[in-house]
Amino acid sequence: MLDLKYIRDNIEAVRANLEARGSRADIDQLLRLDDERRRVLQKLNEVRRQRNELSKSIQGRRPTETERTRGRELKDAEPQLEQEVARIAAELDSLSRTLPNVTQPDVPAGVGPESNQLVRTWGEPPKFQFKALDHVSLAMRHDLVDFEAGAKVTGQKFYFLKNEAVLLEHALVRLALDRTRARGFTLFQTPDLARQSVCAGTGYNPEGPERQIYTIADDELALIGTAEITLSGMHADEVLEASSLPRRYTGLSHCYRVEAGGAGRVARGLYRVHQFTKVEMFAYTRPEDSEAMHQEFLEIEEEIFQALELPYRVMLLCGGDAAAQSARTYDIEAWMPGREENGAWGEVTSTSTCTDYQARRLNIRYRDPETRKMVFVHMLNGTAIACPRVLVALLEVHQQTDGSIRIPEALRPYTGFERIG
Repeated sequence: MLDLKYIRDNIEAVRANLEARGSRADIDQLLRLDDERRRVLQKLNEVRRQRNELSKSIQGRRPTETERTRGRELKDAEPQLEQEVARIAAELDSLSRTLPNVTQPDVPAGVGPESNQLVRTWGEPPKFQFKALDHVSLAMRHDLVDFEAGAKVTGQKFYFLKNEAVLLEHALVRLALDRTRARGFTLFQTPDLARQSVCAGTGYNPEGPERQIYTIADDELALIGTAEITLSGMHADEVLEASSLPRRYTGLSHCYRVEAGGAGRVARGLYRVHQFTKVEMFAYTRPEDSEAMHQEFLEIEEEIFQALELPYRVMLLCGGDAAAQSARTYDIEAWMPGREENGAWGEVTSTSTCTDYQARRLNIRYRDPETRKMVFVHMLNGTAIACPRVLVALLEVHQQTDGSIRIPEALRPYTGFERIG
């Protein structure tokens, strides 16, 4: 969430940010609530002052009837004002959470993909001398995925990986783990569940009509949509040692998404699913180090996709197309020959800097060694590998004339085979 003092000191900039991101957050109501909270808090402090003053004035003597009456009035007024402050603070907190993060100066304004900005491309989309198949047809041909069994056992948009696809997914995971570990990341395999309060603190909505993740009935737990949630929750309400920053974490987990399940060719097969395996990068930094870390995350993602020999493009998302907690997001979109009619770019990974937006919600700070003041950390995330969409691109881009699928050299030490079929 945003700092209230920052909002008041930069009200026009905050309004402009809301407009640029297409946000409907009610900034005027938030300011009114803050004013109301201040007024009631001032009354509460005055009641407490008067109670203390009265208590001191009657020390060592019997109070008069007037003083007794006044004491009772002040005693009754204090809890009522405390309840009022708590009520307003809860409303203020709830409304504050609807305000999106302030975007970085280089983020384009806009609310849809058409406003996103191309940063660069790598590789050339393949030109096949044969009729290329999409990943669903390839998976059926080589007995790699069973969509029918997934739908029968669990529901639509669930699936069983089979045969070489199982080994290929594990190879992708190992590649991402090895590449990030070589960069100094600490590896974690995280829980697939988290408290709803942690999910909300990270910016994922576990409740209501716009919920993004599954919740557990009669419990305060939710299935995570990304290891970003569990890795951020690790240090909630902690003060980190400044000397330990930056902290680079890699989290392996299953991920569960409610919003999957769009119809049409672009969402067919593995592209939009409710459950998948993902390797997530996460970092805690000092504010002055977060920009360099964001560029490092993007560099690692590009390194992995170059190793997979997948043509891609890097897109800088506009404010309205990025998550509310993000101050800047880069997407990597890989070329997928089976997407749409004649191939198209499809998102396979992203990386975001959330500055101190999540840290304020989760109360994660460090003590500045020079000023000795408490400072909120900056938090960043980036997907190293989200397996299903990478499988889509791998199968489609590396299909061969004879119908087989070539395995990129970087994966062969993990798969133990050079091609499928």
